[in-house]
Amino acid sequence: MTKNTTTKPEGSVSEQTRYFISSLPLNVKEIARIIREHWMVESAHWHLDVTFREDTNRTLDRMAAFNLNILRKLVLNFLKIMDLTEFKGPISLKTKRFITSCNPTKYLQQLLTL
Repeated sequence: MTKNTTTKPEGSVSEQTRYFISSLPLNVKEIARIIREHWMVESAHWHLDVTFREDTNRTLDRMAAFNLNILRKLVLNFLKIMDLTEFKGPISLKTKRFITSCNPTKYLQQLLTL
């Protein structure tokens, strides 16, 4: 069981309790690490689906699907660290992908130096 307390700007406080069922021996730090690692993986899968619509991919050849997955993960990491300072404000990964695909030669040097 974990408890999470959140204070909103207007002053209200909300508390959330989460319960986890496991056959692991009770070690709070180890269980917390496992949960964080799980959500880190889930976050990566969510980014792959939102940015590249990976869940709708219907590649039948297993090796081709494996290679496409590796390329998507590589490009996802590039997009996360790419610097598009000529645009104001935060830019989503999907928008970064669109911007760089419209003019790839403009961003090639930055990509190669990463």
